[in-house]
Amino acid sequence: MKQAILYIALLSCVACNKQLIETPHSFLTPSNFYKTAADAQSALNGAFSPLQAQTYYQRTVYIIAEPMDAWYPNPISGDRGDLYAGTYTGTNSEVTNWWTNIYKLVKNANDVIAYVPGINMDVNARNNIVGNATFLRGMAYFDLVRAYGDVPLVLGPNSDSVSLFPKRTPSAQVYQQIIADLQNAETNCVHLGQIPSAQVGMVSSEAASAMLARVYLQRGSTSFADPQDHQNALAECNKVIAYSQANPTVLTLVPSYASIFNVSTKNGPECIFSIQFGAAPNPVNLTNRMFDPTTLPQFGGYGSLVGLNSYYSSFDPEDTLRRNVDIGTSSGGFHWISKYRDPGVKAGASGRNNWIVLRYADVLLMQSEALNDINPTDPTKFNGINQVRTRAGLADKLLSFTTTPGPDDFVTALVNERNWELGAEGQRRWDLIRLGRYQSIKAAQGYTIDNNHLLLPLPQSELDVNPNLTQNPGY
Repeated sequence: MKQAILYIALLSCVACNKQLIETPHSFLTPSNFYKTAADAQSALNGAFSPLQAQTYYQRTVYIIAEPMDAWYPNPISGDRGDLYAGTYTGTNSEVTNWWTNIYKLVKNANDVIAYVPGINMDVNARNNIVGNATFLRGMAYFDLVRAYGDVPLVLGPNSDSVSLFPKRTPSAQVYQQIIADLQNAETNCVHLGQIPSAQVGMVSSEAASAMLARVYLQRGSTSFADPQDHQNALAECNKVIAYSQANPTVLTLVPSYASIFNVSTKNGPECIFSIQFGAAPNPVNLTNRMFDPTTLPQFGGYGSLVGLNSYYSSFDPEDTLRRNVDIGTSSGGFHWISKYRDPGVKAGASGRNNWIVLRYADVLLMQSEALNDINPTDPTKFNGINQVRTRAGLADKLLSFTTTPGPDDFVTALVNERNWELGAEGQRRWDLIRLGRYQSIKAAQGYTIDNNHLLLPLPQSELDVNPNLTQNPGY
């Protein structure tokens, strides 16, 4: 991850016996680029750009994190089939894509963090830009550590020979840096309602709080958990919930579940942070084509990812609102994940759907999870999950100690609720590993997942070029 330098030169040779002369017409370096507020914003835009890649948050995110119990790849073979079956190795292209694009994001965020503080500009605007970059770096390392465990922790622009071959950093230390980065973002980013319409897609303080809650919960399930992880997760959820209560037009649980995924109402008041896509020539999102079935030719989909019959039938019979949005049925009887359907594009065209990273319903579910972790006998643990169920039309089937008497019963209910509410939104693998259900759910599908495969292998291509890297056990 060596510092990239743009160098454009005109080479002029006026005669064969003359010396070749280089006349540089543009030579951009950190010392002459990071000068103005516009430069700072441009650099931040560059930090966001890797998120839109097909091999990151446009496609690979759900290939890596979602092939569990809502859909399966068609065919169940090759790299995607191996991820579904739990037989992946270090040569898996999606495993490599995940690693490569995350470190692109890290590199770009590191540049902003290193160089923007030196720009003479409005202090609050500068802090907000740096806060956005620290959020992106924290999110990137969270994507890495959940997937691979110990990973190289690179925190600045690198040019020396040693940093070209970084060693793996213990996961506990990586988590510490993630939390520090997100806390920086929480302090320095503006509130959600203060993001100008021209900058929709930037990070808010509430996004940092919600991501911190997610990080604390995930770390709380590890062998190096901090005793305060669940309490800290609850505190972060409560910050977001308090902001929602004070600013219900900015952040709330919207009445219509379908409106969250409707491209005409995207970036609505339930969305906390989303990767932005739109119509051409802006970046478009092929997610709809991946899920849209070939059996409906008016959609022109690839049919690459097929909804499971078991997912369709798992919804409560009264939970038709979410089921009808999440998973459709084609004329051929096949199920398909339908929440990313974009009816406003022609058949076979990529959609305008954003990729939602954080939304308010998730915060409510995380609050319930944290409360159960802290004190399983606390009746308030049902409040968040029941708000989500009420919005789904299940007000007559709310959870209580009568329906879920023990802590394990509650975890089962939470695992199901998160799948119905957040299915195919890039959280399922991490949810099931955190809540201890990944191996049993895959076993029910006929796949044996050993403990080693709770982590992905490091890409073999990285091991080939970096002698300081070691592979995870079992690969």
